[in-house]
Amino acid sequence: MPITSKTFVRSTAILLLVGLLALVGIVGTSVWLADRSQVYLDEVTEARIARRAAVDLRASLLDMESSQRGYLLTLEETYLEPYQQARPRALEQVEALKQVLAPYDVAAEPVRQLEADVTFKLKEMDTTIALARSNEVAEAIARVRTDEGQQAMTAIMGFIDALITAVDNRLVEGVGNQRSTGEALRLVSLIGGLVILMVVAGAIWAVLSYTQELANARRAVEEANASLEERVRERTSDLGKANEEIQRFAYIVTHDLRAPLVNIMGFTAELETSVEEVRSYMDTQPVDEADPVASQARLAATEDLPEAITFIRAATRKMDGLINAILKISREGRRQLNPEPVELSEVVETSAAAVHHQVADNDGDIQSDIRVGKMITDRLSIEQILGNMLDNAIKYQEPGRPLRVSIRARHVPGNRVIIEIEDNGRGIAETDHERVFELFRRSGSQNNPGEGIGLAHVRTMVRSLGGDVTLTSRLGEGTTFIINLPRDSRGFIGRLGA
Repeated sequence: MPITSKTFVRSTAILLLVGLLALVGIVGTSVWLADRSQVYLDEVTEARIARRAAVDLRASLLDMESSQRGYLLTLEETYLEPYQQARPRALEQVEALKQVLAPYDVAAEPVRQLEADVTFKLKEMDTTIALARSNEVAEAIARVRTDEGQQAMTAIMGFIDALITAVDNRLVEGVGNQRSTGEALRLVSLIGGLVILMVVAGAIWAVLSYTQELANARRAVEEANASLEERVRERTSDLGKANEEIQRFAYIVTHDLRAPLVNIMGFTAELETSVEEVRSYMDTQPVDEADPVASQARLAATEDLPEAITFIRAATRKMDGLINAILKISREGRRQLNPEPVELSEVVETSAAAVHHQVADNDGDIQSDIRVGKMITDRLSIEQILGNMLDNAIKYQEPGRPLRVSIRARHVPGNRVIIEIEDNGRGIAETDHERVFELFRRSGSQNNPGEGIGLAHVRTMVRSLGGDVTLTSRLGEGTTFIINLPRDSRGFIGRLGA
């Protein structure tokens, strides 16, 4: 089953979540087991310290006891050297046992009893040695034979033996706990590793499957694009041919219409001359109010016919203007565009100079701010576009206000150029912002001659160069035309002409 983008994201998220949970589980369990292992290690360490102190205490007491007995039998001071060396050690070892066993409340009483027994035993040995040194050997031996010291020694040895047994058992238990902890850590790591491996394997499978789907989709898109480009080329070619046919048809029709129009205009002129002669003749004739036919003839010759001829002449002039406009558009549409290096600032200066006198007559001016170098485009089209825009600005300037025109150009992303022509004319109503670019459509009061083809022609030329034209305007304040063109029109011109 194909894996979709949504499925890929969901499955990847689930795998990552599982992997994260496995990793968190491994880390958490490892930390917990490590803490437990440290606890067991600390307990084992303390147990070993306690065992070592107990064993050392036993050895010290036995050394002291042997040294005491040897001295009592021989009265040789050399036998007291082990006693004198072991006695401070025994006290230190008792103190070490107290510190090690201090955290355990159950050991508090036995430790106090141990300390008391050790103190009694040391006092008993010190007393017998002192008596022997005072030549009271019999008294010293009698003190030994009371078995009070032996009972204390037996109690001490019993405590030490019990402590060593408990410590040995604790060591065995601690080692077992550590072994169990290690096995648990190994098992958790193994299971977590397997889970992570499965997650990685699933992620690799998902990525490979999705990559394969992307590759298949890309191949399908490339094949579709190739087919689409071929169809686009065919449609573009068909549209180009149809456009050429329409332009040729428009040219032929308008050319053929011109011939009868010229005849109508010629005969209208002759008719106007004849009517003028008839009118002059009727003016020389006496007025006979009694003859209604003569009155009607005079009215027709002096008023009706001149008025009708005036309407005919106005209509033929308008038709002639429309035919000329259609012929102009047809010729321009059939013109072969010639992309070449064009210095935009030079074209702007030339276009502004061509209408300078018309602007200066009303104290107006044209300013330019061109921040664009050379463009690869059709020079004649650019000149005609700017010429139409400046003619529009002059034609539709606000009466009583000096005309101000600003022409600006700058680069924009995408290797394109923006040209703005701003004026302070009478502006265009918001409802007409798009309509003014339609053929034979005009905006506002029609107090200036025109056929309504200027802006339509501008948009056609701009689009033929691979661009577009829009406007912003406020009624009574002015208009800004915005022309967006490619800096290099060769590719666009080539496609449009294909």
